[in-house]
Amino acid sequence: MELKLRDGDYVSDGLGGVERVEGAEELLQRVLWKLAVRRGSFPLLPELGSQLHLLTRAKPAERSALASQYAAEALADEPDLHLQAVTLTESGREGRLRLELMWQGETFTVETVLGGRE
Repeated sequence: MELKLRDGDYVSDGLGGVERVEGAEELLQRVLWKLAVRRGSFPLLPELGSQLHLLTRAKPAERSALASQYAAEALADEPDLHLQAVTLTESGREGRLRLELMWQGETFTVETVLGGRE
């Protein structure tokens, strides 16, 4: 069980504590976090995170394949999680990443915005 995050902050339970998540909600929160963290930014956990921030350095024709690769790398240590499909759409300086996941027989869709183009 993990602490619930929303917009980078812990969510209050209204009683002086914080809400917790478990099961699929815990997994989805962890997936979004791993996609957002830059791979190598935690010295003690160099394999944590993704390289999605590097997409802007690639040629436009290569970005979709790289997005799939980077997402798969970031989520490789999640047990029973299978990446079914990755869709990257770009508009101006912003990108949107959509992942279709399978976990314990259930399918999930996760979307995140890739901003801050380098």
